[in-house]
Amino acid sequence: MPLPRPPLTYSSLKLAYSCLALVRPSMLCQGRVMEKKLQELRTLAARAENKRTETGIPRVAMVQGEIPEHQLAAVYDPMVNLILSGSKTMTVGERTFHYDPATYFVMSVDLPAVGSVHPAATGEPYLAVSLTLDPTIVGALIRDLPVRACSELFGSGFSVAPVNEDFLDAWIRMLKLMDRPDEITVLSPAYEREILFRVLQGPLGWMLRDIATPDTALSRISVAIDWIRQNFAEPIRVEALAEMAALSVSAFHRHFKAVTALSPLQYQKRVRLLHARSQLIAGQGNATSISFGVGYESPNQFSREYARLFGLPPSKDLAKAMRDLHVA
Repeated sequence: MPLPRPPLTYSSLKLAYSCLALVRPSMLCQGRVMEKKLQELRTLAARAENKRTETGIPRVAMVQGEIPEHQLAAVYDPMVNLILSGSKTMTVGERTFHYDPATYFVMSVDLPAVGSVHPAATGEPYLAVSLTLDPTIVGALIRDLPVRACSELFGSGFSVAPVNEDFLDAWIRMLKLMDRPDEITVLSPAYEREILFRVLQGPLGWMLRDIATPDTALSRISVAIDWIRQNFAEPIRVEALAEMAALSVSAFHRHFKAVTALSPLQYQKRVRLLHARSQLIAGQGNATSISFGVGYESPNQFSREYARLFGLPPSKDLAKAMRDLHVA
């Protein structure tokens, strides 16, 4: 039998409100501080264009505004991505997720993905900055940190986590270098390590540790991923890929899908189609010649799978992309 609740009294209500009075101001203050830091980052990154904009800082880029959908469909390099305004929806395999200025995104392996961006509710355009991951730099940083056990599980190669003040501060220091080009060579390596350190200390730190440490789950799967990406037009043998990853065929299938949300053959197909679409839009050939170039033996099969992924057959998708480019 549940115990009866004590009656609400003036003194108990007074105590409850006094506790709220202590908690809420600190939470509001923290929110204001975070928003102030985000606004500073928005100001620093305001020069970004509606395509990947290089900053002059190694591995750091930014993008702003309405981005045509075909530009967001790509094989993404490993990266840390921070949205400063607006939001982004990404689909990798069968997984779709949404992130905004309250979160940052880590992709630890090369992944084919499609997405869309959205302006903020206040009308501010989508704005984001990214740091491409260099496994050598991540590995050197990890060697300087206390030893931690790497994950024994095969987790996803991409995920989202909440930002904090230290993470934003590191980005502010990095982006300020755009106005101090003479300091980039000396200071950007330190700020890059700081950003990576903040990720390592957060909930997604295991992803960086595993990808930069030999013989871990992610690092072994990444060997096979790299081979497929570099040889996507060639026929693949799953047995050979499993051998590269030092796994049985059944374990390789299971763990590959856990990391990429795709089977090895689906991954190859996505990479082929994304490369084909990029070549088609760049005017590097017609659908038939491009389909053969990316590894298809049947143009009809290519058109069917292209339409299944992008929603339109190659000719109509190309026309739509040209209209989007003209509008942008």
